[in-house]
Amino acid sequence: MTITRIGVGKRMSEAVVYNGVARLAGFVADKAAGKSVKEQTAEILTMIDATLKQAGTDKTKILKANIWLTDIATFAHMNEAWDAWVPQGHTPARATVESKLAAPGLDVEIMIEAAV
Repeated sequence: MTITRIGVGKRMSEAVVYNGVARLAGFVADKAAGKSVKEQTAEILTMIDATLKQAGTDKTKILKANIWLTDIATFAHMNEAWDAWVPQGHTPARATVESKLAAPGLDVEIMIEAAV
């Protein structure tokens, strides 16, 4: 079976497609870093859309989402962006937890797996 890597970098790939599943790395905000959790989430979801497209799939085929927040009190703010983005009837299995993230100003990280 073929393994396809998208956005290959020195340390990691943005996504790896294997055996009919696209596994995306954890995405954090770039332009919205330091801004609100809702803004960071919206930017991350846009990045995920683009990566899913490169992998030959889309958000209607998401199987699983893992979400990390630096402050669980911002859960509702993250969900404002998430609920506007995720197609109803295609909601994935999902977990959201509080955790420290890699750098100050990054308050949301999202990792996705989707069928191809």
